[in-house]
Amino acid sequence: MIGQIRGKLIEKNPPEILMEVGGITYELQIPMSTLYQLPELGRDVLLHTHFVVREDAQLLYGFYDKGDKAMFRALIRVNGVGPKLALGILSSMDVNEFVRTVRNNDVTTMVNLPGIGKKTAERLIIEMRDRLSEWDTSASSPTSASLGLAEAGIKKDAETALIGLGYKPPQATRAISQVLKDNPEISDNEELIRLSLKSMA
Repeated sequence: MIGQIRGKLIEKNPPEILMEVGGITYELQIPMSTLYQLPELGRDVLLHTHFVVREDAQLLYGFYDKGDKAMFRALIRVNGVGPKLALGILSSMDVNEFVRTVRNNDVTTMVNLPGIGKKTAERLIIEMRDRLSEWDTSASSPTSASLGLAEAGIKKDAETALIGLGYKPPQATRAISQVLKDNPEISDNEELIRLSLKSMA
């Protein structure tokens, strides 16, 4: 899995950019929130990435902030929401605005986002509200919301990985929760998976 990419920014063609890394040019799909924070062409930039492999394509999505990446991963797990729509949402509002919209059950604001009808808006609010319930967004600062989203994202990824390795869901959840309790600084799902496996050995 490609978790981050650092290289020279050589082309901006929203929602796509090109980055050169070690003589290889990568094409990344990005939200507008990331585009606004990119440096000038020819400058180096570090992006957090999400890699998708499909039968007909291999796609790399890039995000300037970890919180945006975590939100993107949460959004594409919602039934009927694909990467394109998720990028559209992140291009229209930041993470904190989306969290407030969901918690306020604000269907009207959600419907105003590109590509979202009333049924999709209602489904987004219902499914994301359940996921947001375990994220610490009580503080008003953007940092706390982003960190909550990021932790929830890596926790979910780690649970999926452990279950895929044959562990029972309750066992995986307990191990991951204990590792996060003992190591609150963890921000990488691969490290979380490694430590969880070690704890169950």
